[in-house]
Amino acid sequence: MLETAIVGGGLCGIALARSLQQRGGSFALFEARHRLGGRVLSARSRTGLALDLGPTWFWPDTQPLLTGLIAELGLSDFAQHDDGTVLHLKEADKSPEPISGPPLHQGARRLSGGMTRLIEALVRDLPPSSIHTGHELMRVIDCGTHVRLVFATSTESVAIEAKRAVLALPPRLLIDHVGFRPELDDATFEAMRSTETWMAAQAKVVIAYDQARWRDKGLSGNAFASHEQAVVGEIFDACDEGGDRAALGGFLAFAPALRETFAVGLPMLMDSQMVQLFGAELDGGEQHYQDWATERFTCSALDRTTPRGEHSEIASPMLRRPLWDGRLHLGGAETASHAAGYLEGAINAARRIERAIARAADAPVGARAGVALDEGLTGNEASLAWFAAWVAAQRDAAFDDYRQRLNRSLATQQREQLTQLAVLGAIEQVFAAALQVLDALTFDMRNVAVERGRSALMPEIQKPFRDVMQSLLDDAIAFNRTSCALSNFPFEHRPPKDYVQTILRDIAAAWQEFSLAANHLLLAKADAVRQPSGVSS
Repeated sequence: MLETAIVGGGLCGIALARSLQQRGGSFALFEARHRLGGRVLSARSRTGLALDLGPTWFWPDTQPLLTGLIAELGLSDFAQHDDGTVLHLKEADKSPEPISGPPLHQGARRLSGGMTRLIEALVRDLPPSSIHTGHELMRVIDCGTHVRLVFATSTESVAIEAKRAVLALPPRLLIDHVGFRPELDDATFEAMRSTETWMAAQAKVVIAYDQARWRDKGLSGNAFASHEQAVVGEIFDACDEGGDRAALGGFLAFAPALRETFAVGLPMLMDSQMVQLFGAELDGGEQHYQDWATERFTCSALDRTTPRGEHSEIASPMLRRPLWDGRLHLGGAETASHAAGYLEGAINAARRIERAIARAADAPVGARAGVALDEGLTGNEASLAWFAAWVAAQRDAAFDDYRQRLNRSLATQQREQLTQLAVLGAIEQVFAAALQVLDALTFDMRNVAVERGRSALMPEIQKPFRDVMQSLLDDAIAFNRTSCALSNFPFEHRPPKDYVQTILRDIAAAWQEFSLAANHLLLAKADAVRQPSGVSS
């Protein structure tokens, strides 16, 4: 039987497939379109210039996973051109005005040859027989020991079975197109419905020109149009690295319905705005246009009809939890714990699922209380490594505890400090359990130094908690944003900064109390070595 069925041939699905291929696992990748890449799409101008109609940029300073993958694949990149004057068209019948400020794209870089180079490089490492395009997922069925997936192709219905399925798709698309048996739980469904598909309702145009004439005028190519009749709201330079092959890119200001209404005249309107901004010599460029709102495998009905909300870079933790006892995983950029919606988020999600699959594969070997041991470690090093793994494994349990405490507070009609008390209670429970685990672990204390009353083991004991504490707070805030039950509690639904700071102070106090108790426990272990049982002073 197939080990892993991956549904969705965007960056998340392809990156996960490549990782599983490197691990030697059996997998198959299914994609509804007849191409791979998802929202990553590049066209070619008549001169061969790559024109990104989907994601264009990456930021090395804040997107380490994507940056590292690009380097690993040996792909070349270059800085987004930002030099020159930025223009702002505030009124439809006036000339644009120059505006000043820091570089707009904040260190963004682009791939030479377009972002599809990333997809192509990843796919080269996959066996062609593992890739199945033109397969639209219709149903996912939990069979107890495995899952069954039913796809529609252009000619037939196809069913496959696998030990686990990874749905690397925007959550709202799953609601629109896929049936689940049994149905997903209400909290997961609510989180899926509340998760906007990033940029799904947007449209983008890239227009190629014979020369970058705006650069000759000292213009950067960056421009904004904010008046009510604006067609393209944000414009940027889309030339190649040397500026020899020229283009401007832009995001449309028209909403999906308006783009549909003006579909026939849209090319002329876009041309006219470029001329108004940059001059008559830009009339009649080579237009490449992509309206993502018309793509049924990108934009859900809800994305199309509801205004864009405030974007959160941390997805609801409900989307990151394995379902059906680990036989079903939700993936895609929208499920990420960092940079949700972005390419970085897609890789973040792929790495999370890869780790979950690896844990499931390794669990029967050398496992202790659900934590895998490295057989190469011994002594204190082994105990510290096991403790760190145990702490990391508490992330899901801590969030579960938070939800239960929150639900109890709501059920008893408490009205204040709901998030604060639930987070504090959950993290205190982790600390209490950690002290019990620490007490049960064996340490050789004979050569462990104690300086100013502090055991030298304490830094390693404390280290794994930093991620758990931060992730619990991040997960709680992300969950609250998608919770219908908290929508009537604005202070809890979207906690303001001062409230978050109060919660952080509570966590810090609990952390200090735990650290003192853990240190006291280690000192007691050291005392027991120096003064064996039964010997009195």
